[in-house]
Amino acid sequence: MSRPTRREPPTTPVYRVALVSGANRGLGFEVARQLSEYGMTVLLGARDLDKGLHAARQLHGAAGEVIAVQLDVTQPEQVDTLARWIEVTYGRLDVLINNAGGYYDPDALASDADLALAEAAMQTHLFGSWRLSSALLPLMRRRGYGRIVNVSSGCGASASNDRHCVAYRTSKSALNAYTRTLAAELEGSGIAVNAVCPGWVATELGGPGGRPVSLGAAGIVWAASLPTPAPTGRFFRDGEAIAW
Repeated sequence: MSRPTRREPPTTPVYRVALVSGANRGLGFEVARQLSEYGMTVLLGARDLDKGLHAARQLHGAAGEVIAVQLDVTQPEQVDTLARWIEVTYGRLDVLINNAGGYYDPDALASDADLALAEAAMQTHLFGSWRLSSALLPLMRRRGYGRIVNVSSGCGASASNDRHCVAYRTSKSALNAYTRTLAAELEGSGIAVNAVCPGWVATELGGPGGRPVSLGAAGIVWAASLPTPAPTGRFFRDGEAIAW
């Protein structure tokens, strides 16, 4: 498998419908931008619809249409409403990027962590991704095709034993376990489920000093565009498999 790079968009775009959660800024916004370059219709999920609309306007003119949709992955009614709207409007969903996140706690320790923050991290990273995937899987099953990409982190790998970022680390580790379990269930269905570590990127969450956000996003877009048959139940960084 070739490693992801920033490539020129294809001359003839392939029609796909993609949903990116947490896409009004940072890594999610760049993922939406790159997917739209490849001609995909991109649903740009944002908790604050006004911010989503502003972000979508910035991507006007791309090969693929970008449409802002209100989406808080911790709110079941919003997830269900959006799933119904996608079914009625498009009748399909080809790509789901579970990117919504936050709760990076570099100074927190397991012995005295704020459990409210830890619960919020789990609600977004694990249960939010779980809820959104479950709601939209019927549309993928209908066509026998789908790419689900769970945006994870290398600090969620089981071999990572740093003592900091306990809420973030634990929630991403749980997301990795969910990724493997869902992938095993969907083996042979045409729906690939993978986790991607984008690396440390210079975003509002990651802070200054990281690599360009375009490089982190490229690895996610690569996993979202894997040809059939696609690897599934894997953990990738920059197109290379890494250990769980």
